[in-house]
Amino acid sequence: MNELQQKISQIGVVPVIKLNHPTRDAAPLAKALIEGGVPVAEVTFRAAGAADAIRIMSESFPEMLVGAGTVLTTKQVDEALAAGAKFIVTPGLDPDIVRYCQEKGVTIFPGCTTPTDYHTAYKLGLEVLKFFPAEQSGGLAKIKAMSAPFPMFKVMPTGGISLKNLADYAASPVICACGGSYMVTADLIENGEWDKITKLCEKSVEIVKEARKK
Repeated sequence: MNELQQKISQIGVVPVIKLNHPTRDAAPLAKALIEGGVPVAEVTFRAAGAADAIRIMSESFPEMLVGAGTVLTTKQVDEALAAGAKFIVTPGLDPDIVRYCQEKGVTIFPGCTTPTDYHTAYKLGLEVLKFFPAEQSGGLAKIKAMSAPFPMFKVMPTGGISLKNLADYAASPVICACGGSYMVTADLIENGEWDKITKLCEKSVEIVKEARKK
């Protein structure tokens, strides 16, 4: 893993965020995440203000690892990088976008769930893959099964991860970190419940640490 991937792995969880009001919510949300011991965020392009949110978070808290999620085009890659994104996440495996990010020198986590995806990722020289949607695609059992023919990969499962199953995922040596939106739900953000977000992050970090000791 490269330095950024190692940092994300050390944190153990990656909040997956959709921000509808970036000018209002981006900075206090970033502060809440950092105070909870989770200085990383995947800001999804599912909301129109994603680039603005990335820019605000990155400028307000330079130490934070802010990336762009749900990236579907090279144009969005450019928008994300211009806003200060440190990594790119795609829901599927698009070799063209992977190569584009590699040319730009930016880390990309493409969504992979099948042997064909993994094989293509191997040929592209990738090391860490997003496994999405995790629970709906077979969960930890499938991730472990896939690691048999593809032991070179670390995996970042996203989709269906919660406090209830986080420990199970985090305990597996195949897992780099777990992506999730449970600590940054739309209701928590909309209501400005930053303290609750911080506590959920603290709990998540605690669960990951304990799981990795086993």
